[in-house]
Amino acid sequence: MSDEEFTFRGNTLDELKQMNLNQFAELLDARGRRKINRGLRKNEKKILQDLEEKDTVKTHERDMIVVPKMVGKTIEVYDGQEFVSVEIEEEMLGHYLGEFSKTRKRVEHSAPGLGATRSSQHVPLK
Repeated sequence: MSDEEFTFRGNTLDELKQMNLNQFAELLDARGRRKINRGLRKNEKKILQDLEEKDTVKTHERDMIVVPKMVGKTIEVYDGQEFVSVEIEEEMLGHYLGEFSKTRKRVEHSAPGLGATRSSQHVPLK
C-alpha cells in the first residue's frame, strides 16, 4: 500500500465528510447526481441515521449510493438468500451497495450426459 492519502475527485476523505449530500452529489457521475438530487428514499435516510448510532446495519437497499458518512462502517446487504457483510472503504465512494453483494453464483457444468450429443446415442450400454 502506498503512503499517498486517498482523494476522490481531488478531495480528501476529511473534506468529503465535511460536505453535505448535495455538494458530494456534484462530484458523482450523472446517474448518481440525479439519484441524490431527486432525494433519498425513506429507507435510505434510515440507513444513514442508523449508521450514526451503530457500526453495523442490515439492509435490502442494494441501490443505495456509498457516501462519505459510510466509510469505515459495516453494512450487511441482502443478496436474495442471505446478508453479505460489506466493509465500506474509501474506494467504494460513488458506487452502489449492490455491486459488492453478488446475487448470482458461478455456473459449474459437469460432463455432458447420455444422449447429450448425436454420437452418444449409439454407445452400447453393455
